Formats: sequence, C-alpha cells, structure tokens
Amino acid sequence: METIRIPNLATESPIALSDVIVAAPLASRLLLGVSPVGRILQTAAIGWYAGSALVDWVERRGVRKIDFMTEFGADVEHLEEMSSAERESEATALAGKLHDGLTTEKRPREKVAREVDRHLTAYIASLTGQRVETSTNVRGFGLASLMMPFAVGACDILTGDVAIYRDMGYLEPHLIAHEFVHRKGYWKELHAQALAYLSLAGSGDPLLVQSARLERLHRQLKVLSAEGPEDSMGERYQASVSELDLPEELFKALEKLKPADAGVQSGWSRAMRTVYDERMKLTGQNGISDYDEGFTNFLYTFERSRSARQSGERAAV
Repeated sequence: METIRIPNLATESPIALSDVIVAAPLASRLLLGVSPVGRILQTAAIGWYAGSALVDWVERRGVRKIDFMTEFGADVEHLEEMSSAERESEATALAGKLHDGLTTEKRPREKVAREVDRHLTAYIASLTGQRVETSTNVRGFGLASLMMPFAVGACDILTGDVAIYRDMGYLEPHLIAHEFVHRKGYWKELHAQALAYLSLAGSGDPLLVQSARLERLHRQLKVLSAEGPEDSMGERYQASVSELDLPEELFKALEKLKPADAGVQSGWSRAMRTVYDERMKLTGQNGISDYDEGFTNFLYTFERSRSARQSGERAAV
C-alpha cells in the first residue's frame, strides 16, 4: 500500500510557532521595554513556520482524498434531517450501549494520541488505499483559546499543529481524532467529525469506542436542547442528560459540557462564535451547526444509505 508521510515539523517545536509569531514582539516590549529581541524571535519563527508549512504542502499534494458522497452517500450539502423523535430514540439507544460497554480506564494523552492516529490512519487507508502518516504530537495550550473561549481544541491547517485546551476526559479521544483528521488534510468540520467517529467506533478499543459514542450522544443532546428559547438551553440539556440511564462517570462527563444560556455568554464569546460561524460558511460548510446537527444528520444519512444498499444487494441475490 502506498504511504504518504507529512512531516509536521512545526509540531516538534516546544512552543507553537504561530504563538511565537504573535506574542514574541509584545512579550519583548513588555518585559524588556524594547522590541528587537522580539522581532528576531518573530522572524525566526516565521521562517520555521513557513518552511514547515511548505514541506507539508508539497507532501500533502499526493494525498488521495475520500469522496464522501461515493463512500458514505452523504456530504455537507447532502444530508437527511433527523426528526426530534428519532434523535431522542437514538440518544436512549446510545445511553444503553454506553452503560453496557462502560470502561473507566485512564491513559496518558500521548498514548491515546498514538492509538487514535493508528486507527484513524488505518480507517482512511481502507477507503483510499493510501496510508497518510502524520505527527502524533499534541499541545496543551494555544493562544487561539484566548481568542475563542468556546473552543476546546484547534489545528493549524498549514502546519498541522494541534492543541487541546483542557482535559476532556472520556471525550478526549474523539477530540484528538477530530483534530488529527484536519492534520491529515481534511479542513471541513463535518468531515473531521465523521471520520473521527467512524474510525473510533470501529476500532474495537473499548475506550475509543466509548468516546465515539459519547460524542455522538453529546451532539444529539445539544441539538435537542437547542429546540426552544436560548435562555433555557442549558436547563433543557441538563434535563435530557438526567433522564438517561448513564453510569455516573459518563453522566458527569456530559454534565460538564452543558451549553451556556445566551444570557450568561460574554459579548466577546458571542461575537467570536458569530465570526467563526461565518468563516465556516465561507469555506463551503453549513456553519457551527456542522459540529452538532450536521454530524448527527451525516451519520443518519450514511446509515440509512448503507442499509438501503445492503437491502438492494440481498434482493439482487
């Protein structure tokens, strides 16, 4: 099988190069009262950043991308809408699977990242016939977290630098997988959500399977809680979580992700969420809804399409 290796050299830097580019001159002026040192650091970081991005771009040109409509019968502009009743039914079913398959195993983030990448690489290769090998390094901080307080992780699409801003517990494997999909060259959030879920759900690793199911349940609950006044969205989400038969560990994990009601969100957070939503739409996505509604509708469409194909094959036989 063909192998493409994307170096992701920027991920080996002890500090994100994009952060150095932004912060070095300011830090130098604040600490030293002068800016030459900061400019030197900034120039060096820009050179390393540009060099890493160029090398990755050259290698990434050989990547064979997945045709989502051909493989899954679903894509950004081709999604079937789930009804509220179907979402509630799926949430109940997912809760049952999570209860039966509960694992409380803890693994270091570095080990989880390697396992996630192994399964993600194998899954994509099973569809394209090509292994796309990338870095498994993950940072714990990025300046983007200050700009977008609602974000829990990010990937620099030019260098593949990934940062996870806080401990996401049982949901973290899926979050890492999501960012690693971007690292492998898929920019759209819906594609990252779908490939992360499908690779982990089929991994056979109890911890990774649990994370995928928990992510899917979380997104269903967010869609359901959005059906009503924004000022009571958090209450509806909390009520939905409480109604499910979940182990205490997973109940707490979901409880921490309760969406903030519109009235308690900061003006900055609301403004940046709007900007981010518009940026996504400009890049051929449906907006922030691709994380929740788009993701769950994608899986719904794919599973219905797969079921229809299988029924057709059986009828032909």
